[in-house]
Amino acid sequence: MWITILILALIMLIAVLILNQSKFGKNPDGNSKEKIKTSKNFKDGEFKNLSPTPVFSADGSVFMEAINFFLTKVEHRHPDDSIPFIKTDLKNLDPNTEALVWLGHSSYFIQLEGKKILVDPVLSGYAAPFESMNKAFKGSDWYKADNIPDIDYLFISHDHYDHLDYETVIKLKDRIKQVICPLGVGSHFEHWGYDKERITELDWYEKAQLNTDWEIHATPARHFSGRGLKRNKTLWASFVLKTPKKTLYIGGDSGYDTHFLEIGNKYGPFDLAILELGQYDKNWKFIHMLPEHFFLAANDLKAQKVMGVHNSKFALGKHSWFDPLETITELSKESKIPLLTPMIGEPLNLNDSTQTFTQWWSGRK
Repeated sequence: MWITILILALIMLIAVLILNQSKFGKNPDGNSKEKIKTSKNFKDGEFKNLSPTPVFSADGSVFMEAINFFLTKVEHRHPDDSIPFIKTDLKNLDPNTEALVWLGHSSYFIQLEGKKILVDPVLSGYAAPFESMNKAFKGSDWYKADNIPDIDYLFISHDHYDHLDYETVIKLKDRIKQVICPLGVGSHFEHWGYDKERITELDWYEKAQLNTDWEIHATPARHFSGRGLKRNKTLWASFVLKTPKKTLYIGGDSGYDTHFLEIGNKYGPFDLAILELGQYDKNWKFIHMLPEHFFLAANDLKAQKVMGVHNSKFALGKHSWFDPLETITELSKESKIPLLTPMIGEPLNLNDSTQTFTQWWSGRK
């Protein structure tokens, strides 16, 4: 019995030591926690979605579905060769150029109206607490923190490892003027040494004035959060960015629900909507958008153009790496909304309605 107790104590000690590493961040406490308690989205000690949202939506045994997920092999889940990409010098981009440059998965750089924006940068080469886990595809990880210029606004949609990367935000700490994130996520940044004055936390439908002409609105998403054992202690969100020239929808992660229509009615139309596309599974349909929901969401948002992210860098879902792009390209034939599919690093001109892109994934395995 004593041997068993000692083994359990040792396991608990190891777990505590691991979870106390800085990379896991820190859940809200103190004044931040008090503000969270006043949010109508925080109930029974955690944040809630607008609709009931089980993380796992299996009709049968959740345990057996989970076992099947981990044991089932998927052909071409990882690319056989390098993902094609373009090396764009972001630090020396023409200041008059207004463009979005996708960096793989849900990370992208935007240069717009003299400002530089970075969204959910995961540039360490892995999407996990440890380097040996969820490694990026070859070719998808050329862009590193060293390639990123000084940033005016860093947007973080939620605190999962494939959206909030400790190594990246630590390296960029002195080059970021302002962090905009959902309620509670700022606690991670404070724990990592960011000045409190540089962090703007927003609840759903809360607005911040970024400067005289720019405003950012945090809007709902259907997802969850957490970097350790406790879930949903911080909020997850999408964002609406309104500038004198553009209205952009920054989607983050979200299953399909009525919030897209609400956001479209309240803030649309959008010049461009960036939506989750990839790392899906039929059993995750409440927390990750399936391809058949992609254009439904784009229509709800009143998007004039749409781009899919959350693909082509990490193998998190049980599908081939190219399936999201192949499937959505086929579905786009039935939609009136133009689908934009730049390769990693290829500048998307935000002022050119005639720009086209190749099906760069076609024929690759």
